[in-house]
Amino acid sequence: MSTAGQQQDNRDVATSADGALAQEFVQFAVEAGVLRFGQFKTKAGRMSPYFFNAGLFDDGAKLGRLAQFYARHLLAEEKRTGLAFDMIFGPAYKGIPLAAAVAVELARLGRNYPFAYNRKEAKDHGEGGTLVGAPVKGRVLIIDDVMSAGTAARESIAIIQAAGAVPHAMALALDRQEKATENGVDVSHSAVQYVTKHLGLQVCAIARLTDLLQYLSTQGDTPGSNGPDALSLKTHYQAVLAYRERYGVD
Repeated sequence: MSTAGQQQDNRDVATSADGALAQEFVQFAVEAGVLRFGQFKTKAGRMSPYFFNAGLFDDGAKLGRLAQFYARHLLAEEKRTGLAFDMIFGPAYKGIPLAAAVAVELARLGRNYPFAYNRKEAKDHGEGGTLVGAPVKGRVLIIDDVMSAGTAARESIAIIQAAGAVPHAMALALDRQEKATENGVDVSHSAVQYVTKHLGLQVCAIARLTDLLQYLSTQGDTPGSNGPDALSLKTHYQAVLAYRERYGVD
């Protein structure tokens, strides 16, 4: 493939988050304890120097602010790329509160979208089935926290298609920009790139690993950011950079 073709693929694979919004989000995630640094084992068996645990957006204030970031990013993507959708879907389990919170925030901003989510186990009484919420129809936006292997995306796509709707786009909090694995072997693309290229979804993320690196690289360099916490954060920059150089994709 030509260099121009590769650049086009990279633009199509993962839309870049707004720089200022991304930096604000990374800082929020660090301060909330959601984005942590150390040694963490990933699903792929790698030792990662950072870990993003959206389950730690665990009170009303943090979840509400997270929803604001998603909503601001989605509205920016609407202007930048023409992103459009008819409803929101949250895959079980972490996607459920995310979808609900984002739907509430978008409604507050004058964009009232229906939302739905799935159960892991089918219900054999009451309304039955695995889907809860609004009827799944039209162009569906899937909301999740991160994408590791793309399993949740594939499952969501199958559920949405089975309901007769169109899986159209996916919004993430963080794009790890990391090589996926297949049968335990690293491949040249990320899960986000696979979902975009092969499954046809537009994928956007509030922030990407490159945004995290930018944030870490500037800690302690500006007035007001010279405290021990800022300097401690900066020490993680080289470890995260080395991880990206080994496993990263654009």
